Amino acid sequence: MKIEYATEADYDYIIERDRHIHKPLVKTKISEKEIFILWDEDEGSRVGWMRYGYFWDNLPFMNLIWIDEPYRNGGYGKKVVLHWESLMKQQGFDTVMTSTQSDEHAQHFYRKLGYVDAGALLLDTQPLEIMLIKKI
Repeated sequence: MKIEYATEADYDYIIERDRHIHKPLVKTKISEKEIFILWDEDEGSRVGWMRYGYFWDNLPFMNLIWIDEPYRNGGYGKKVVLHWESLMKQQGFDTVMTSTQSDEHAQHFYRKLGYVDAGALLLDTQPLEIMLIKKI
């Protein structure tokens, strides 16, 4: 697997799959180097991406990991999270954050990687959003 920053060439791939972001913001995230593209080196094809930002503008916050269906459960998610955490640590951060809905399996994935519950957000139309944090 290879992890690279997304480029303009990745825009269509991302917006076809990411239904959680306002489309014009994808170009901003690409230019700010806040999206990673995951590649299968053997096939030379994209297999997913990870997008992040900053909670309160100063705490790295992983917004979304997407792995295309045929590549799920192959270790891609773990590798990109560890890659991102390493980069955040190199940039001087000692804590990272993410969230997931209470009805999603992702909460167990993050806990296995050392994330701990830090609170929750309850919106009228969605399941409870669990906030998770990790010291790096």
